Amino acid sequence: MKFGDLVTCVASIAVIFALIAGPLDMVLVSALGISRMNNWGYDVSIIVSFLLSALISGYIFAGKLWEARREAITKITVLWAALVMLFAGNFPALADWGPMAKEEYLAANPGATLSTSEWVTWEMMFLDLFVFLVVVMALVLGFIGLYVGSMLRRPVKSRE
Repeated sequence: MKFGDLVTCVASIAVIFALIAGPLDMVLVSALGISRMNNWGYDVSIIVSFLLSALISGYIFAGKLWEARREAITKITVLWAALVMLFAGNFPALADWGPMAKEEYLAANPGATLSTSEWVTWEMMFLDLFVFLVVVMALVLGFIGLYVGSMLRRPVKSRE
């Protein structure tokens, strides 16, 4: 599989993810709710979106994936995880990211006081853990989705 094909497949995963995640967010967040301690609607939406977008792309690119199957799926998955990491790393740009990280810390450690430097370190650790979890989820669900998607559409053997 050529590098251009890898990039096209990852771009397809990203576009399909965007098309799936929005509607799923609306449906699952309204059905499962969202609160300080309950983000199941959003979490389930992201997990399903990761899996379905990779599954659909695996189905679409099945012919290319069969050439060098594990190697191609691994390369696509790593490139997809790197793209997801870039987006997840920008979450602190959200206006309420810092206060949310502080709220999580204070909920676990009532009455704790930290200096500004300690708060920055805590927020960076919080972001590192978040990025780690998102990347692991993208790697695992991406690999599974691409593999299963490519299995759903096996290439037709030539009769020559």
